Amino acid sequence: MANRLDISASYLNLLERNRRPISARVMVKLVEVFAFDPRSLREDESIGGVDGLMRRLADERFSDLAIDREEVDELLSAAPHAATALARLYDRAPGVQSHADDPLVASRREIERWRNHFADLDSDAEHLADEMRLSRGDIGTALTERLRERHQLSVRILPREVLPDARRRLDLHARQVQLSEMLGPESRVFQLALQLARLEMRSQIDAVAKGASFADETARRFFARHLEAYVAAALIMPYGRFLRACDATGYDLPVLQRRFGVSFEQLAHRLTTLQRVGQRGLPFFMVRIDRAGQISKRFAGASGAAFMEGEHSCPLWIATKSFERPADLLCQSVRLQPGGSGGAGSSHWFTLARIVAASGMQDAARFSVVLGLDAALAGDLAQARGQSLREEEADWIGPGCRNCFVPDCHQRSFPPRGRALSFDPLQHGATPFQLARSGEPG
Repeated sequence: MANRLDISASYLNLLERNRRPISARVMVKLVEVFAFDPRSLREDESIGGVDGLMRRLADERFSDLAIDREEVDELLSAAPHAATALARLYDRAPGVQSHADDPLVASRREIERWRNHFADLDSDAEHLADEMRLSRGDIGTALTERLRERHQLSVRILPREVLPDARRRLDLHARQVQLSEMLGPESRVFQLALQLARLEMRSQIDAVAKGASFADETARRFFARHLEAYVAAALIMPYGRFLRACDATGYDLPVLQRRFGVSFEQLAHRLTTLQRVGQRGLPFFMVRIDRAGQISKRFAGASGAAFMEGEHSCPLWIATKSFERPADLLCQSVRLQPGGSGGAGSSHWFTLARIVAASGMQDAARFSVVLGLDAALAGDLAQARGQSLREEEADWIGPGCRNCFVPDCHQRSFPPRGRALSFDPLQHGATPFQLARSGEPG
């Protein structure tokens, strides 16, 4: 085998014992000489790769093990079938909700499997956007004209009382795309792009959605809806032009909003998708959180951020603080407690948050949208200028009280699951719950 691969027997032995990585040249030889399919090495995709296994190992039952990302990566590389078996046992264990039981979670896992980058959809949307910009500079006008010329659909703005509970409606009898007057300019453009995505890229979207393995059709519908929104964003913010603008401005968020005419939430979504081979952007994650700290959206992208898995956020994070300053874009450097949920040891992130409102609805709901980036990559960001990126100066946060093991937190509302508490009859502590030290009885 070594002779046929044109390598030494000792090098082959190191490869077999996982002591050396397989180089591109050796991989090409394996394909040519042995008709080997390299996709067979990607057994880990069925469980979400490193991020999927990290999510499972973030369970409080494993919190004392402090399993880090390198260990998980090594397990997947050396024993992918064993890692898959571990994931299946966890998923089917009592008290663990099956992905099939929650279609929204199943849809999100599929998005994570793709790392929220759908290369073919992105490319097709970019070509369509380029075509529409040949004679028109304004994307809103271009979308309206495209709907009229290609689909014989006019755009009509209707009063709130006519569309009280809808942002957009397609009236095929009247040949109209009807929009609520309550929509802001950015939302009107996005709704038109969404309608065009459904009309012109339905087959491509369906092909991706049907390729996913879902036990529930509702999950597939959630996933297809995400893909439609993905295409709409790619039409408004075409990949190449958008990435060039990001690089030129240092990812200056207000400037990008103005330049592309998008909302902060639309911009945040798009920033999690920049993973085209040869043209990668910075690996942002994004979450959307309500006043109660509940997470309603989360996209890890390529960031590897595993600390967003809980249902609630930390009250010490700017996600909560931003509700006190709804007009401001807030920045915060944060670090995660080692051994807490996420299992990857101490992590340092630069995060930004802004309040957004659901456009087009009466009594619009308000959310905090948070963008995050590994602090080691944040030095060139426009919003990071003047901010300290020193890890020792970052604020401690946790993944919600039930999954957080940060000691002496004055903001803690609940004790962490799976951790013994300490009760001292001689004094009343300054914090609501005292965590027992290792080896100390509760």
